[in-house]
Amino acid sequence: MGYIYIMTNPSFEEYVKIGYAKDVKKRLSELNSSSAVPFAFRIYATYEVASELSDKKVHAILDKLNPDLRSKERINGKERIREFYAMTPEDAYSILEAIAEINGLKSKLKKWKATAEEKEEEQLAEQITIEHRSRAKMFTFSSIDLCPGDKVTFCKPGNKYDNTDVEIVDDKHVTYDETVLTLTALATMFIKPKNNIAGPDYFKYNGIWLNDLRREKGIINF
Repeated sequence: MGYIYIMTNPSFEEYVKIGYAKDVKKRLSELNSSSAVPFAFRIYATYEVASELSDKKVHAILDKLNPDLRSKERINGKERIREFYAMTPEDAYSILEAIAEINGLKSKLKKWKATAEEKEEEQLAEQITIEHRSRAKMFTFSSIDLCPGDKVTFCKPGNKYDNTDVEIVDDKHVTYDETVLTLTALATMFIKPKNNIAGPDYFKYNGIWLNDLRREKGIINF
């Protein structure tokens, strides 16, 4: 017996994590023990199941519905398929709810309430996102003619991560240490600032600041 879980994380609000754990709280603790993600995971919902393979079946259903939903990346020439899906937690819950209803096991489905600390963290992440989007005018790599596979470099003299190269995985995300993040989330993890920051301010492409490339295209004027 175990649980199919839906987890969310303010660090990448476009995705939900759908997986399986015999002890979902222990799995949550394991995920949140990593320093690779600025904000913590939280449990959105769980579905009690009898088989460990049940989450694989859910993954198969999702992949057949839309194979582009699942997070995929290429590391050292090998494709890495992960348990992250580009969908809202509400949509993910609806799928589990439909499966539970078909099996007559809706009582095994549970939606978790966010704790006060989780709500505070989500509000902070939302505030950061709104401020950065306002300033950055919805940064995308394609707007400066960059695409998946290209590499950008974190630059902040004196910081231990200075000159760290990361690979672009889609129009808004890069991968670092096998984790997919926005530039803002990654810069926040590297710098640990007291105030909000905008990720593109700290990255270069081929020695040119990303914001300089954006200025050349008239995307920003600051």
